[in-house]
Amino acid sequence: MAYAIVETGGKQYRVQEGDTLRVEKLAAGEGESVVFDKVLAISRDGKVTVGAPYIEGAKVTAKVAAHGKAPKIIVFKYHNKTNYRRKTGHRQPFTAVTIESIEG
Repeated sequence: MAYAIVETGGKQYRVQEGDTLRVEKLAAGEGESVVFDKVLAISRDGKVTVGAPYIEGAKVTAKVAAHGKAPKIIVFKYHNKTNYRRKTGHRQPFTAVTIESIEG
C-alpha cells in the first residue's frame, strides 16, 4: 500500500490513492486535475524515500471534487469593565480533492 506526504497551502497531508481530503482553496474548477509537486516522502512496499526537502520528479495527481466553506467559527473579543464587545464570524474556504495517482 503506497502513500505519500505532500505539502499544499502551508500544510502537510498523508495521502493514498483514492483518498478524498480537504485542502486550502485551489484556483482550479470542479472536475479539473491538479498536480502536487511538493512531495516530502513516498512509501512503497515498505520502502520509504524521503526528500531534502522535496523529492525530485515526484508528483501526486488529484482531481477537484468540490469547493465549499467550512462551518462558521465565532470570533468574540471582550475587554472587561470597558463596554467593549466585538462579535464576528469566519468560514474558511476549502477545496475537496480525490487522489488519483502517486508517481516518483
